[in-house]
Order: sequence, then structure tokens, then C-alpha cells
Amino acid sequence: MNLHIGGTTARDGWQILNINPGPGIDHVGDFRDLGRFADRSFDNVYASHVLEHVAQAQVVPTLRGLHHILRDGGNLFVSVPDLDVLCHTFISPHASADVKWATMRMMYGGQVDQHDFHYVGFSEPLLANLLAQAGFTDVRRVASFGLFQDTS
Repeated sequence: MNLHIGGTTARDGWQILNINPGPGIDHVGDFRDLGRFADRSFDNVYASHVLEHVAQAQVVPTLRGLHHILRDGGNLFVSVPDLDVLCHTFISPHASADVKWATMRMMYGGQVDQHDFHYVGFSEPLLANLLAQAGFTDVRRVASFGLFQDTS
């Protein structure tokens, strides 16, 4: 069994947990509280652009919760905005006002609803450190997961 956190489109073999109800959503709720799921109940968890919506003090506890619902040998696929890339883009003298605006929205969230605000930012080393604190091992960056049509 696999869990897609924040997803909206049904896919065979995957359950969806989303904070907003909608068609194809299997579980409505906040991924900071995964108590509805038994420990070691998922082979894979996909969390694209949701971790930055968690308050700073809740990041490691949230990652620990994700670790608990993964089976031994399971995979967490996590994607977040990369502040190193975004900061370089934002301060580039070649970036237009439109590019700077879009970059700023990636940093702070689109703010299109009450849940679309970013509370924390990540770089690759920072995220790797936080994942290690939560019990994850074999952390590595990949160019693409190729699992879903999104911005990961």
C-alpha cells in the first residue's frame, strides 16, 4: 500500500491523504497527525510540496510520523522548494520583476487558501539533516521521482 500526501488525482495502488475533501480523496486530514494509520503500514509515501506548510517546531515530529507509517525498507519521496535555488534566482540581476514575483510566491506559498502558506524553507543539507533526526537513512537527491504530474 502507498500513500500520496496532498494529492488530488486517484492512481492505482495509492491512497490519498489531503487536508481538503474532494473526489478521489481517501483520507481527509492533516498529515502532521498520522495516528489514523498503523505503524509500518505503507511501502511508499509521496509528499510533494507539503512539508513547507508545517510550522518550524513541527517539522521533525511530522517527519517522525512519516517514518513510523513506513514499512522497513519503505521509501519517503519528499519534494520541497529549494531555498538555495530560489534565493539565487531572486537576487539575480537578470531576473525580471515577474520572475522575482513567482520566486517569492514559491518561497512564501501561493496563499490561495488558508492552507497555502509556507512556514519553513529548506536546502538540501538542511532537509537531509532533519530527515536524519527523524530516523531516515540513505537520504539522496534525485532529479525527478516520475510518479505524479506535479512540480516535484
